[in-house]
Amino acid sequence: MKENQSLKIKALVDVIVKGMQEKKAENITVIDLREIDNAVCDYFVISNANSNTQVNAIADSVQKETLETLGDKAWHKEGTDAAEWILMDYVNVVAHIFQTPVRDFYALEELWGDAEIIEINAAY
Repeated sequence: MKENQSLKIKALVDVIVKGMQEKKAENITVIDLREIDNAVCDYFVISNANSNTQVNAIADSVQKETLETLGDKAWHKEGTDAAEWILMDYVNVVAHIFQTPVRDFYALEELWGDAEIIEINAAY
């Protein structure tokens, strides 16, 4: 049962990454939080873009991919009005889509420096 759940979570991470790549998200990073005590979820998937229009397009693409591929939708979504930082909470996986300066400011990778951080390249 636990292995099946783990595979579902990994599939969700993969589909979120694909949704980000579809709209040319930059600097896609997966942070594996499973070994971190008191982590809020299993994975963060982070990316950035250079405009609020692209941030919204990436969020829409992630939403479309997860729904069409897995029949899954975000439990909670926020930040779409300003589109400087859209957070999409899938319970076990949280997607963060930033405008570039906002991502630089919050530096989530530094906050979770003890976690395994995976940089996604175009060949993922």
